[in-house]
Amino acid sequence: MTTRPDPQLARRAIGLIDLTDLSDTSSVADVEGLCARAATHGTAAVCVWPDFVARAAHVLRDSRVEIATVVNFPTGDERPFAVGVLTERALADGATEIDVVVPYRAWLAGDTERPEQVLDAVRSLTTDAGAHVKVILETGMLPDLGAVDRIARFAVAHGADFIKTSTGKTDVSATPDAVEAMLAVLADADAMATGRIVGIKPSGGLRTAADAAAYLAAADRVMGAGWARPSTFRFGASGLLDALLAVLDEEA
Repeated sequence: MTTRPDPQLARRAIGLIDLTDLSDTSSVADVEGLCARAATHGTAAVCVWPDFVARAAHVLRDSRVEIATVVNFPTGDERPFAVGVLTERALADGATEIDVVVPYRAWLAGDTERPEQVLDAVRSLTTDAGAHVKVILETGMLPDLGAVDRIARFAVAHGADFIKTSTGKTDVSATPDAVEAMLAVLADADAMATGRIVGIKPSGGLRTAADAAAYLAAADRVMGAGWARPSTFRFGASGLLDALLAVLDEEA
């Protein structure tokens, strides 16, 4: 028996989407269309390439939609100085959220200095600008859930406002197991002895209302009903909005 999609859940999930276009062919027209859809349907944010931040900020200047962009993306291998320069430019152009890939390959090799330099630089710049940092862990490239736990704790310790699963550019993106491991970190009082509220962003491969329902159910179970709101929970997705709107159309 197939469970009927829940319109109330669809409405809730729409308000948590970072509506994303990080395709290689993204254009100014594409970004303008993305921003129009985000404003019309009330998504939490748009997420675009740094080159399009200024245009997105202009189009959304009278809305509440946040402007997110990506740095050290997608490989996580840029030099800390270059990451800082791009972050500074994006913030000047109007970005309110920076999604930064932690240098996970260096971290896996035992080098914590370079990841610290990258995250600390982005944290410093965003703090000065009043913006938020989402740290992309690239969980699909990590060897096991123990590594997910450890790198999530590392990201929180170095200023993450959100921990995010994936770039969406690898074979494995968000998975229920990885999200559960990340939520466990957020529920750990010792890990969260930072004085900050830290959220989570499942990203990559989310396409259906069932996907949204499963991740929200996990957040409600681990963190408590009502915890998942735009300040603590985001979906990184390009096609999820269409699926959720289809649920509302079916209700109508």
